[in-house]
Amino acid sequence: QGILREGLEDVKQFFKANGSCRLPLSPSLLVKGIVPRDCSYFNSNAVPLKLSFQNVDPLGENIRVIFKCGDDLRQDMLTLQMIRIMNKIWVQEGLDMRMVIFRCFSTGRGRGMVEMIPNAETLRKIQVEHGVTGSFKDRPLADWLQKHNPEEDEYEKAVENFIYSCAGCCVATYVLGICDRHNDNIMLKTTGHMFHIDFGRFLGHAQMFGNIKRDRAPFVFTSDMAYVINGGDKPSSRFHDFVDLCCQAYNLIRKHTHLFLNLLGLMLSCGIPELSDLEDLKYVYDALRPQDSDADATTYFTRLIESSLGSVATKLNFFIHNLAQMKFTGSDVRPTLSFAPRTHTIKTSGRIRDVFLCRHERVFNPSKGYTYVVKVQRESPGEVAFVQRTFEEFQELHNKLRLLFPSSLLPSFPSRFIIGRSRGEAVAERRKEELNGYIWHLIHAAPEVAECDLIYTFFHPLPRDEKAAGTNPTPKPADATWARPLGKVGGEVKLSISYKNNKLFIMVMHIRGLPPLQDGNDPDPYVKTYLLPDPQKTTKRKTKVARKTCNPTYNEMLVYDGIPRGDLQQRELRLSVLSEEGFWENILLGEVGIRLRDLDLAQEKMGWFALGSRGHGTL
Repeated sequence: QGILREGLEDVKQFFKANGSCRLPLSPSLLVKGIVPRDCSYFNSNAVPLKLSFQNVDPLGENIRVIFKCGDDLRQDMLTLQMIRIMNKIWVQEGLDMRMVIFRCFSTGRGRGMVEMIPNAETLRKIQVEHGVTGSFKDRPLADWLQKHNPEEDEYEKAVENFIYSCAGCCVATYVLGICDRHNDNIMLKTTGHMFHIDFGRFLGHAQMFGNIKRDRAPFVFTSDMAYVINGGDKPSSRFHDFVDLCCQAYNLIRKHTHLFLNLLGLMLSCGIPELSDLEDLKYVYDALRPQDSDADATTYFTRLIESSLGSVATKLNFFIHNLAQMKFTGSDVRPTLSFAPRTHTIKTSGRIRDVFLCRHERVFNPSKGYTYVVKVQRESPGEVAFVQRTFEEFQELHNKLRLLFPSSLLPSFPSRFIIGRSRGEAVAERRKEELNGYIWHLIHAAPEVAECDLIYTFFHPLPRDEKAAGTNPTPKPADATWARPLGKVGGEVKLSISYKNNKLFIMVMHIRGLPPLQDGNDPDPYVKTYLLPDPQKTTKRKTKVARKTCNPTYNEMLVYDGIPRGDLQQRELRLSVLSEEGFWENILLGEVGIRLRDLDLAQEKMGWFALGSRGHGTL
């Protein structure tokens, strides 16, 4: 920090002598001075500087940029240019992937400037709000977006932005082989837009741990990202939209394979170490698979999504990065609560006189459980507020307090584990009494504890508390899915059906809204098809089995060869969805019969077909 302050004095002298200058990042940016108090540095290897310049325009905000020394920013410029071209292709085809593309400019050998995107945070900072193991948890990203978008419509818009931008990032980073993808190189805006930074490794030149590639997954797509998309830990129909977006975006870029190969080929002689021979170009050629049909490429990219989502290596890489960054964290960094958008103090909120945990309530959103309603009384006459907090949020408060104070100053926290019934009304009632004692002792603890910012932030009303104020929602009836009869039919299947060169192609894409099994568990669904009439049962085709989901994604092609066009008029496609039950008989979840004469197969037919009892399909 001292070296930085000395260097900034030189910059001040430059502005005294010259008055103002244009930033190399963009000639339209005119600045007249530096703001030292807003300048700092990042903890990555090259120690980039975070600089804040005074805008010449008196109504304009300060202009914040990153200055890097030690990295060849020509590679970043080239990568961003490729992503910008991809984005133009998508927009021209009517597909806005909500990409965030920032400016980057190389000002000399191994140095340059990068635009800073406002209102954005790295995934690492978001995840470590839930502890150093936050990269293994599913909720950090969803909770952070909820914190910054408290209104339901705001949050839905943020999730929509996340789905589109995440799909665009998956395709772009895969095609360009962008490596060194840890959680400090991926950022999220409060509006839900996700984007990647720092393109020091590309075209598959991964960093190595000995003989092990650090980037093991095809691209970064983790369970906490899927949690935001699904709205929970179970696959939903929004995940189908995400997969469709990825595959559509991938196929649009594949149509322009020669454009990307030509543009990158022109740069072979410019001296970028990771783009120096035809092998580097071959990486992009192999990633785009120009020899594949769109249907084959859709199946291929769906398998890549599944592979990335199932990769433990990505989360482990994030966790190792969290540990490596811990040594850089200054002692002046104060812990904050992951569910509170801002910090509150005794001065800003007013002294708390008393707290009392009134009752517990059953909640169903975002997940089933109990929330505890706390009455907060302040010294101002008549100032009473009610806040709702979950047991996990009480636990987070206690864990963060332990980072600040010795255990001797803190009351003991109720045990998370309860012998006997592990959930239900009795447990919630018992915890209510224990938590009541805990918060009473907190408020009456030593002044440095009782008056600390963490406690005043915890008991300050959140937007969700203000929304629920004065309402006492009646609990919804318990989900009675256990009472469903065996093999209850329902749901819809999305198919793409086409006919070419005496071949019938059936792409089984997604299924949504399957009923749970009789015991309340989610099924293990797979699709089976026959082309009737088929007395010998020779036309049976099957997809893979999806595990424990009512909304599976397949994107698998089932092909019937040697079917003359005249025969199509007499044929019916019988599609069944069953749950694999191991040693027991598989359970029918729904089926549909599609008369092929009802479809004009001169062109591809795509749509959702209702699954029901035996009958003919409606599109």
